[in-house]
Amino acid sequence: MATSPLSRKTGVIVGDDVLKLFKYAQEKEFAIPAINVTSSSTVVASLEAARDKKAPIILQMSQGGAAYFAGKGVANDKQQASIAGAIAGAHYIRSIAPSYDIPVILHTDHCAKKLLPWLDGMMDADEAYFKEHGEPLFSSHMIDLSEEEVDYNIETTAKYLKRAAPMKQFLEMEIGITGGEEDGVNNEDVDNNSLYTQPEDILNIYNTLSAISPYFSIAAGFGNVHGVYKPGNVKLHPELLNKHQAHVKDKTGSKDNKPVFLVFHGGSGSSKAEYKEAISNGVVKVNLDTDLQYAYLTGIRDYVLKKKDYIMSQVGNPEGEDKPNKKFFDPRVWVREGEKTMLARVQEGLVDFNTANQL
Repeated sequence: MATSPLSRKTGVIVGDDVLKLFKYAQEKEFAIPAINVTSSSTVVASLEAARDKKAPIILQMSQGGAAYFAGKGVANDKQQASIAGAIAGAHYIRSIAPSYDIPVILHTDHCAKKLLPWLDGMMDADEAYFKEHGEPLFSSHMIDLSEEEVDYNIETTAKYLKRAAPMKQFLEMEIGITGGEEDGVNNEDVDNNSLYTQPEDILNIYNTLSAISPYFSIAAGFGNVHGVYKPGNVKLHPELLNKHQAHVKDKTGSKDNKPVFLVFHGGSGSSKAEYKEAISNGVVKVNLDTDLQYAYLTGIRDYVLKKKDYIMSQVGNPEGEDKPNKKFFDPRVWVREGEKTMLARVQEGLVDFNTANQL
């Protein structure tokens, strides 16, 4: 069972528990879905899905998702909405997660160079939380400097890992660009060669970061693209990940066949075979967002279309002109329909990634 080596078996886990869970995932060849959450509704849909499939889960907030958590009416010119929303979301997740009896990794998604003030603000909150509770507010963060020069990427990532290390906080970094568009970052026109990370880069990152802390993971490009595209338009090569692992093992003398915790970005729309091969090569985390956004919509869309004649006014429907419609337009009713279809898609991912029944 994945929880057997964990000191905390339910709620948000941190530090060595995250490390142990990732290593267990590599041993048992499963990956943990990382779900982009933007509200309490998407949080509970994800937690319910994982609980019912007896699986751990990663809940993450992007910069835009965190700002949405704060409210679209809050200014964000200095990342204040994204910082406040991420912190509020983190406290909410920490409060509600134990009710679902599963381990949860609390993470933040892509932080590009221009968004570093967002990361700084969250790490300020981590350090304040650590001072009071002995652990960071967030289990982990992602710094994404893949669009920058490699040396700058590694040096800056190392600087942030040094800050995270005393809290035993994980840091995910990206090398090699993920194509497509997500959350305002558009890489739809990049050279395809930029989508594939080289083993030498992985080794350089591993050597640099492992000298600071063991709490890091690498999102290596192997043709990944955000979003969903027509079959054949995206050429994934998950076999490259095995070469990365072998290269690091050979050059470092590691006894571990999978010395690197790898991350799969742009997971929506990928085939089950691609997932399986990537996971067999040491991927411990797979990001899911686009598929889940659409899944959430479908439940609400179908409800509205089905109940159209019951939500056009507060009173009056096909059953009578004096019949009240409150039970149809109550947000708890139609928002729940979105949660149902979203959680069903999360559960599909838990099965595809072999995460189901690992607890």
